[in-house]
Amino acid sequence: MSRKTKILALWALAFLGACTKPNQNREFETSKGYNVDMTDEQMLDFVQKQTFQYFWDGAEPNSGLARERYHADNIYPQNDASTVTSGGSGFGLMTLLVGIERGYISREEGVARFEKILNFLETADRFHGAWPHWWYGETGKVKPFSKNDDGGDLVETSFMAQGLLCAREYFKEGSDEEQKLAARMDKLWREIEFNWYTNEGESLFWHWSPDKGWAMNFQVHGYNECLIMYVLAAASPTYSIDKSVYDAGWAEHGRIMDVHEAFNGMTLQARHQSNPQNGGPLFWAHYSFLGLNPTGLKDEYVDYGTECVNQAKINHDWCTKNPHAYKGYSSSSWGLTSSYSMKGYAGHAPSMERDLGVIAPTAAVSSIVYTPEESLAAMRNWLANKPALWGKYGFYDAFSESADWMLPRYLAIDQGPMVPMIENYRSGMLWKLFMQAPEVQKGLKKLGFTSPYIE
Repeated sequence: MSRKTKILALWALAFLGACTKPNQNREFETSKGYNVDMTDEQMLDFVQKQTFQYFWDGAEPNSGLARERYHADNIYPQNDASTVTSGGSGFGLMTLLVGIERGYISREEGVARFEKILNFLETADRFHGAWPHWWYGETGKVKPFSKNDDGGDLVETSFMAQGLLCAREYFKEGSDEEQKLAARMDKLWREIEFNWYTNEGESLFWHWSPDKGWAMNFQVHGYNECLIMYVLAAASPTYSIDKSVYDAGWAEHGRIMDVHEAFNGMTLQARHQSNPQNGGPLFWAHYSFLGLNPTGLKDEYVDYGTECVNQAKINHDWCTKNPHAYKGYSSSSWGLTSSYSMKGYAGHAPSMERDLGVIAPTAAVSSIVYTPEESLAAMRNWLANKPALWGKYGFYDAFSESADWMLPRYLAIDQGPMVPMIENYRSGMLWKLFMQAPEVQKGLKKLGFTSPYIE
């Protein structure tokens, strides 16, 4: 079961009530700023800058972190105005770094925002060093994700740690103020008790609650979005796991390997849990690889760069061939991943059962490092021909032409991968920052990885 599979079972609870809009204090380009004569670089900057706003103007004001969602139609889950997400905020930290580097905000503004964020993270609820999935932004107290999920979430924490390590590397040789920020980020990272989350077993567990204990009983194993958690657990300088936990948990003693021919003659090497034949939702090729560079990254089981490229191409080709004959699918309008859907939230993927006719722009946009031509074509098509899909924070979460459905809504976990992955395509910035971290290098070596970027 993946992260998004568990969300699917809970999301029906999340569509009542209303909340206030995020603060707006800066003017940015609107969709009217796009024109068809833009170069690829100009278009990518346009998309990055607008999407960046979600994590800047749209941030929860007390914490400086990402709101779980923003609904321009003002229809929200009950009491959701201040819900802050840890995983989506980890992606947001990386987005803020891009904003500084691209000049969307000044370095001084960025430092001030990171100061606010660290003040929150240092005092917010943690559980053996791990943050929860959600907090109340005004207080830093855990907001339960479900009845038994009211404590530490090690997967979301790992997404946050990925962002913190990139930011630490970015600031560590800066001004005195920046070096102090980097030291505080390092301390937070070192306090995550990865080995405790094995529950004295052979794999990492997703959750622990101070009053429910291990009631969620969610062992993380097999191919999904969680590779980053195992890499960081091995890399931890304070609470590291043994390689045996990686082999038994992530790799399932080799059962992760499942080389087979998938759609359109492409090959997959790993058993994707939720959709073994053609690969899971496309976010599986994104979340762990915003900082972890998959290019040439191999362990004894999988060539991750090849796997990610092939998963993205299968997804594109499935939408192009369009077995369901859905309206609106084409080689320049594609992308199946977990997103909003007609009945709440669903894990869309390339299969007859899981393709519901819903395209999520984040799928194609965040895959630009794997499918540059196909991703650029999709962005140009949507910007030129679907103006209703574009809003104050960039592309809305999802749409279905067959169902004549689209809502002006955003999710942090879908907005989050776009700016970092576009930047990795343009400059490799986040990949460089994360891969240069000494602990990451040691952790990858410990697990038996090879890569052109491991020294």
